[in-house]
Amino acid sequence: MSINITMPALSPTMTEGTLAKWLKSEGDTVESGDVIAEIETDKATMEVEAVDDGIIGKIVIKEGTENVPVNAVIAILLEDGESASDIDLSAPNAAAPVTAEEMPKETVKVAPVAASTPESGGRVFASPLAKRLAKDASIALTGVKGSGPHGRIIKADIETAKKAPAPVAVAQVNTDVYDDPTIKTNIFGMAYKEIPNNNIRKVAARRLTESKQQVPHFYLTVECKLDTLLAARKELNDKAKGEYKLSVNDFIMKAAAMALKAYPAANVSWSEDAIHQYLKADVCVAVSTPHGLITPIVKSAEDKGLKEISAEVKDLATRARDNKLKPEEFQGGTFTVSNLGMFGVKEFSPIINPPQGCILAIGAGERRPVVEKGEIQIRTVMNCTLSVDHRCVDGAVGAEYLQIFKQYIENPVSMLV
Repeated sequence: MSINITMPALSPTMTEGTLAKWLKSEGDTVESGDVIAEIETDKATMEVEAVDDGIIGKIVIKEGTENVPVNAVIAILLEDGESASDIDLSAPNAAAPVTAEEMPKETVKVAPVAASTPESGGRVFASPLAKRLAKDASIALTGVKGSGPHGRIIKADIETAKKAPAPVAVAQVNTDVYDDPTIKTNIFGMAYKEIPNNNIRKVAARRLTESKQQVPHFYLTVECKLDTLLAARKELNDKAKGEYKLSVNDFIMKAAAMALKAYPAANVSWSEDAIHQYLKADVCVAVSTPHGLITPIVKSAEDKGLKEISAEVKDLATRARDNKLKPEEFQGGTFTVSNLGMFGVKEFSPIINPPQGCILAIGAGERRPVVEKGEIQIRTVMNCTLSVDHRCVDGAVGAEYLQIFKQYIENPVSMLV
């Protein structure tokens, strides 16, 4: 009885593919394991092996045909004693070669090629030939590393396993963790543990997704020299004698607020009816907590001194991590500062915190060569990137704001007068 050769599932998610090339012709004799065709998926080109011995009696799908559904008949294999005249040309998919558009897709069932093994309790993906060869050689598929797409086991992997030397006794790996019912496995055999999303993460995810999709972001970056600021910080902290300790971020918060006061065109947000230009610089500071990212607000930061800003930021950050902030302490704000410099991040482009019009990313300060008055000097420099909502802040406005911010950072004394 003739055997149907069908379009194989080369990955767990594959539903159709392109029959790129036939490597055998009608009338050719094939043996199990012979490569007969090449199939293209959206990720790779794979070879198709014959599972049975026989003669190619009919090629049903022409090479180059796209969108061939998984499990559709692509050729017919004749067994010993059969001839092409024995093929029932009236049977589905047994007539003259057709294109994928002519095939009744609704009658095709998608079945990913996978084997379920009691040893693993999960799914092991392997070609039909690989499974048969493994069974004949008494090789457990769970001990074979697949070289096909997504780790799919193919014939070559079984042949390699046959040649492998007997395993040497080694210390047992502790796999007790996989007995934990909270450990799950996806269709690729990858173990994972689910971490439920709390409301903070859900709200942040929704708002940031909307921001990235709906707000036309653009980015501006400047380099700021920190040497004068670092010297001023050291002097102030030394004089405080432990009463308080200013951070570089405290200076950055103050400079961001002072620049907004000096240049209110950047202290805005977008609405369909009008641009809202704010009278105060309510500056948010991005804080990472066990519950997710949150942005508490230092209100009227332009009117506060460095010592007051420092104390307020520390208090807000502590209560944010303890999940004790009041809604009015993190909802709203006119501008956000996100500082990853303490983690060694040189530069990044943050997502705008809606409905604000800007967010300022602060990178790490590092020693770099700079040219001053025609001479190369070594200075501490940090990159600052402003993400801007182009609906309410034009390029020139964003650039002007950064220039004012840079002046305050490089001349911190000007923030105190």
